[in-house]
Amino acid sequence: MQIAVRRKRIGVAYRDQALHNFRKFPIAVDSETDTQAWTGTLYLADRYQLALYDAAYLELSLRRRTPLATRDQELAAVAGVAGVTLLPTT
Repeated sequence: MQIAVRRKRIGVAYRDQALHNFRKFPIAVDSETDTQAWTGTLYLADRYQLALYDAAYLELSLRRRTPLATRDQELAAVAGVAGVTLLPTT
């Protein structure tokens, strides 16, 4: 998020509100993400021409069969092609 603020894609107030809202979610660390990084995640990055961190979000959604929330249009488009359900972002 800090890069988005720096590049003026979002404001500081929006970032702070988003971080506040994140506290409402039951966020957990996925124990398999690191083992997928150089296999499934790298494959997805190559296949869809994604940055590795975006491919990690896609890989997690695919593996866990969970929807993905993103405002990144490229990732959203790829997720649709890959069969991942997108959560609405308003």
